[in-house]
Amino acid sequence: MAEVKRIAAPEPMKLLPKPHPHLGGGWRWTAIIGGVLLLILVVWGILSRILEENRLQKATDEQAVPVVALVDAKSSPAEQELVLPGNVQANYDTAVYARVSGYVKQWYTDIGTPVKAGQLLADIDTPEVDDQLRQAEADLNTAVANSNLAQSTATRWKFLLKSDSVSKQETDEKVGDAEAKAAMVASARSNVARLQKLEGFKHVLAPFDGVVTARETDIGALINAGSGTGPELFRVADRSKLRVYIQVPQTYASVVKPGMTVDLTFAEYPGKTFQAKMARSSTALDPQARTLLVELQTDNADGQLFPGGLTQVHMKMPAGQASVRVPASALIFRAEGLVVATMESNGHAALHPVTLGRDFGKEVEITTGISAGQKIITNPPDSLVNDEPVRVAKQQNDQGGPQGGKQENATGGTH
Repeated sequence: MAEVKRIAAPEPMKLLPKPHPHLGGGWRWTAIIGGVLLLILVVWGILSRILEENRLQKATDEQAVPVVALVDAKSSPAEQELVLPGNVQANYDTAVYARVSGYVKQWYTDIGTPVKAGQLLADIDTPEVDDQLRQAEADLNTAVANSNLAQSTATRWKFLLKSDSVSKQETDEKVGDAEAKAAMVASARSNVARLQKLEGFKHVLAPFDGVVTARETDIGALINAGSGTGPELFRVADRSKLRVYIQVPQTYASVVKPGMTVDLTFAEYPGKTFQAKMARSSTALDPQARTLLVELQTDNADGQLFPGGLTQVHMKMPAGQASVRVPASALIFRAEGLVVATMESNGHAALHPVTLGRDFGKEVEITTGISAGQKIITNPPDSLVNDEPVRVAKQQNDQGGPQGGKQENATGGTH
């Protein structure tokens, strides 16, 4: 009987554990989200760089546009005030010197003393001059005695000549001797008069009515005669009227006339004015300063004002031809000449050749090239060209300082 092979029963299959239904899907979402975030970062980085480049380009373009401040050109007034410094001097001011040498015996007036013309200021002791005067008087007496004898002798010889008792030659000699002795008398008398006048100079007198403003000597001081060879004894000034000297620029030289009335102001009298009149001028310009020397006079009978001081002279001047005024900082010096920049309605700059008039310091006068009301660019950049775009500086508030005092740059800061 055939052997039947037994077939072994297959082993039962082992089932693997079933995965969690949400575990595989979570990883996928994580990967997706990460990829999206990475993409966002890349896009954001690219966009940031593009925006930064655009911002820098915009800032560069804005920075290239000049930032300017504007003022309106204004018409010159019909009458303007010219203010000039003036030197105040006394009507008369002189130094008093000694006319004889000697020692100061006594002085009678000090600084601030009012004096009259001819009033005694000091006495000088001059023993040498006294001796010279006595000697000159003795010489005069001798000359008179000799002259009298010579005249008597000449008279006798003339009488004897009539009878031919003496010769003509001898008579002429006696007459000539008498005339010579008479001349010696005149010479001696003149010498005595000179020394008497020197004796009078021992008394130092005031030359005019005024006030003693300086005393440069004292009792016992040795004095040398003559002006300039020794120190002055006194200085006397007449303050009843004052002279004021000013230097008028050439531009106004033709306007000032004798008799013009001006106002004077002094630092020691704030808010108060004094009137003065033009007395005369030099009628010639100083070739170096190009100014005209003008003398003004003002009454000072009350003695309020002091000579030697400084005053401000206010003069009313006609404006002359029609013109405008602009800040001096608006002027641009170019090779082709002087120009002024304005801002036009389209926001571009325009350069105008101008003719300069008078200089008022902070402002200058423009006679041609600019009209009143035009927008003038102050402190323009040196590189400014015609038809170049410009930006107006923003005005600041009260805490930030004066309007237009600073300029805003392209990034919003100030410079």
